[in-house]
Amino acid sequence: MLNEDKVGAMTGLAIFEKNEGRKIFPINRYFKKDYVGGQMFRSFFGYTFCYLLVLLMWVLYKLEALLNEASIEDIVGYAVNWGKIYVAGLVIYLFITWLVYSRRYDMAARSQLVYAARLKHLLKRYEKDRPEKTRDNRGGRVK
Repeated sequence: MLNEDKVGAMTGLAIFEKNEGRKIFPINRYFKKDYVGGQMFRSFFGYTFCYLLVLLMWVLYKLEALLNEASIEDIVGYAVNWGKIYVAGLVIYLFITWLVYSRRYDMAARSQLVYAARLKHLLKRYEKDRPEKTRDNRGGRVK
């Protein structure tokens, strides 16, 4: 005989796995520090690549003016300014990355706790409906 409460709990767990599973289950393999550090590592390379592309486009756009009118001191000044902008932007971007992925990890960890609580509740429902088997002290036979 089907128990509607059990079926409802199992359906709720299946829906939770389908909707939230992609977000929370991969995080289960990492400590928070490792997960956030890996994302910051990826962000570092992504930011650096994009910054270099933008810088290359700017240099190509201003190439004629740089070659004809700029002196070595001007070019060194531009390079120092670009370096300052890169470092400042990188620090801000990595801080934002740290905030975002720390929050995602915390939310996924809470979601895993909710998932575990739902599984535990379903297990208790199954154990409640299962008949208890007691053993006799003499022969170990089931009554």
